[in-house]
Amino acid sequence: MAARVCVGRIGSPHGVRGLVTAASFTEVPEHLAAYGPVETEDGRRLDIAVRGAKKAGLIVSVAGVDSREAAAALKGALLYVPRDRLPQPDEEEWYHADLVGLQARDAMGAPLGRVVAVHDFGAGALLEIDPGVGETIMVPFTKENVPAIDTEAGTLVVMPPEETDAELGDKGDLAP
Repeated sequence: MAARVCVGRIGSPHGVRGLVTAASFTEVPEHLAAYGPVETEDGRRLDIAVRGAKKAGLIVSVAGVDSREAAAALKGALLYVPRDRLPQPDEEEWYHADLVGLQARDAMGAPLGRVVAVHDFGAGALLEIDPGVGETIMVPFTKENVPAIDTEAGTLVVMPPEETDAELGDKGDLAP
């Protein structure tokens, strides 16, 4: 299981007194600061407080950051909390960090590779699987395509979607 989970990202400065915008990756965006101090990728500990919200995300204060220049230096920082501070996910729910590193196997148990990332570009989550050779494989993270997950065993079953004529469109002869 992952030691830490990414809960947000710092955006642009907001005003001149050190506030920043932030994107929250928590189920309830305002809970970004609810799990105690956060850490950046390089291990810096930040005490944050949500001060408000706007269309583009949250407005957050960071202890010790009191100027626009100091706030700008934090732009793009990913924010992490230890996994054990977060609530346990419900049945059939997982934190992305719990899926990364699992061994993907087909229905017969043959290895397909390791999950290296979970992406969501707006149309649903995708698992990125590294087969070890060649390009990574993207698989929709649906019950149909990933029917079994065993985080204790470190594995998941992947049923890659089949390409059909309907999905690919008619690729018959093209008229000149």
